[in-house]
Amino acid sequence: MTTLPPAIFLMGPTASGKTAVAVELLQQLPVELISVDSALVYRDMDIGTAKPDAVTLARAPHHLIDIRNPTEAYSAAAFRHDALRLMTDITARGKIPLLVGGTMLYFKALREGLSPLPQADAEIRAALSAEIARHGIEHLHRQLAEIDPDTARRLAPTDTQRIHRALEVFRISGQPMSSLLTLHTDAPLPWQPISIALLPGDRAALHQRIAGRFEQMLAAGLVDELRGLREKYPLHPDLPAMRCVGYRQAWEFLEGKISEAELREKGIAATRQLAKRQLTWLRSTPEVFNVDCLQKNPETLVHAQIVRALNG
Repeated sequence: MTTLPPAIFLMGPTASGKTAVAVELLQQLPVELISVDSALVYRDMDIGTAKPDAVTLARAPHHLIDIRNPTEAYSAAAFRHDALRLMTDITARGKIPLLVGGTMLYFKALREGLSPLPQADAEIRAALSAEIARHGIEHLHRQLAEIDPDTARRLAPTDTQRIHRALEVFRISGQPMSSLLTLHTDAPLPWQPISIALLPGDRAALHQRIAGRFEQMLAAGLVDELRGLREKYPLHPDLPAMRCVGYRQAWEFLEGKISEAELREKGIAATRQLAKRQLTWLRSTPEVFNVDCLQKNPETLVHAQIVRALNG
């Protein structure tokens, strides 16, 4: 270890058991938990985000859960600001920050800093939205492919939110987003990360977990939860909160666009795609100790690795 204070990064795909491992670690190590999850920040979105229940949160409080209404945005920049503040406070209390979650972009922003992307421009956003309404998002994706082929290749032609943002960045700055993303302006992270990934030794078994968990969400009332959210908040389907896996498909169901069987099928498929993207990120993350999340008591290996790193 260096002279920098330690921080634990506990990462993994959806349904890998990250929360259960973190709760066990809290009983054994002097840590405080910080959630690294772009969906858990939203209040009242409990079932579809697999948010830890009240009993678990009482036993193991997490920072950065329930900090935004579903109508609000939360960005990687906001996360980095909040996480650095919390990590400073936790370290000052003589404890170790344990950051746990599956939003890999947030981990990357924390570790590497942020690129100097321009702030949103209301006029340009409105113009882009009007173009989408007239010509469709695929038309804008083709535009993006001409000016920023690298970004266009990594975005699905139907990814309205990210295509919209990439074109907005270009029209404001005159530079492709892919170029700006290579420039980082923040100082290096003043902690020594102990990075651990919970990875499935058997991808098919993880897929079974994903299917089982989504079915549990449906049985627990995911659709009713969304119905209540729509009554409580002025929501629309393009909000970041409503783009979350599960809620996007439940919205389509409530609008009569898909059947209940299609809701289940599309929700499971989207969650599997999310897990695939998370695993791709993890494979490119440096200096990570991997633990098979499917084995019995993975927290034992995680704990042992943390202790070795702390004593090394």
